[in-house]
This record gives sequence, structure tokens and C-alpha cells, in this order.
Amino acid sequence: MHDQLQPAENSHAWLERNKATVLDFIERSVNQGNIDAASVHFGESYTQHNPNIADGVQGFREYLQQLRQAFPLVQGEVKRIFADGDFVIVHMHARREPEEAGLAIVDFFRLAEGKLVEHWEVRQPIVESNLHANAMI
Repeated sequence: MHDQLQPAENSHAWLERNKATVLDFIERSVNQGNIDAASVHFGESYTQHNPNIADGVQGFREYLQQLRQAFPLVQGEVKRIFADGDFVIVHMHARREPEEAGLAIVDFFRLAEGKLVEHWEVRQPIVESNLHANAMI
């Protein structure tokens, strides 16, 4: 268990606020490409564990600018969202172009006082054929 858990008082409302923060961040940053609007959700420091993104708001800004420049139609559709303690986990279907199969992405965000302070990410390309009839996302 993480050592920086938030207070338990009114925990359901606090978890729902954290989920709403992450959903708004994804909508503003990934789907709208508006890092200025999304930056209200960053804490004083932002630790990044994705090897392709530098720490801090500026690191994310540069990554998002490069992504949107290369793929202006990029979109992320949140399929599932979970909150536990100070973590929010998102299962997302991301597409760089509307016609592509895209990626199954799991993002882990850690929040402190309602702000994003840390991020991990796992990606998996969505394949056309499976050994089963189950969807990947």
C-alpha cells in the first residue's frame, strides 16, 4: 500500500473527485489537445514513468505537442476507470487515426490533494485476430 494515502473521511466523494479529475485531464489533453486547460490538474511536481515523456508539466506539454503534430486526430476513449486510495487507473482505447485498430492502454495516476503528481502507463497494440472471441478492450 502506498504511504501517502489521503484521509478516509468522505472517501467515496474524494474517490469520485479524483476520477473526475483524471477524466477531465484526458479529455482536455489527449482528446482536445489543450494542455493549457489540462495543466490545472497538475500538482507542483509531476513524476513520469513513461520512458518517452520527461518529468513535469513541460515534459508532458512537449510530448502532447509532438503527438498532436504527428497525429492531429488522436483520441482516447476511456472504457473503465477505478479509484483506490490516491490512485486512479484508466483502461483506454486510443487511436492515432480514426480507421486504425489502435492501442489498449492502462494509465495509472497518483493524485495528491486532488492534483496529478505521478503517472505510469502500459500499452498493447490491438491485433486483428485473437486465439479467442474476446475483445481486447
